[in-house]
Amino acid sequence: MNNQRIVEHFQESAELKMQAASLLMQPIADAIELMFTALSNGNKILACGNGGSAADCQHFAAELVGRFERERLPLPALALTTDTSIITAVGNDYSFNDIFAKQVQAFGQSGDVLLALSTSGNSNNVIAAIDAALEREMRIVALTGKGGGAIGKKLTEADVHICVPHDRTARIQEVHLLTIHCLCDGIDVALFGGDLNE
Repeated sequence: MNNQRIVEHFQESAELKMQAASLLMQPIADAIELMFTALSNGNKILACGNGGSAADCQHFAAELVGRFERERLPLPALALTTDTSIITAVGNDYSFNDIFAKQVQAFGQSGDVLLALSTSGNSNNVIAAIDAALEREMRIVALTGKGGGAIGKKLTEADVHICVPHDRTARIQEVHLLTIHCLCDGIDVALFGGDLNE
């Protein structure tokens, strides 16, 4: 492989992250506040997405239930992407579009947060999960790209939209991962105070 092509991946990713920092700083801070409030009130965070976004959901839930960078009590977060029996049963008996919505209906409660990931903003099963969450008076934190798609149009003023300003899926996912780490760090600081080294 051409080494210059590899360098270009790094350059494009770094440039996008720096460009996105000022644009996404406030919505990320708003998402941290939303999640902090939910967790402080005894609520939980549910997460859904497809493919690489499904992996990001699991990464996020693992950081909260286990730990991010400091020892603390587990925090209630659940990836809706992991139970193959539920996913295949709902997909087979109903529709693939229902695989997350049914779980939101089963586990979601008023005051919970749905972390909804879709690089295009147009994933039908994520949109269905958002609809189910809004019906349950849950709040939404949506991570998208490519202008936000249909998801961007569904969100209310009480929700948070973190839309990466790029059209390339790989680059969007890279910023989503950094955003997830910002969320985890922000939640820890909001709940437990101070810096890691204090």
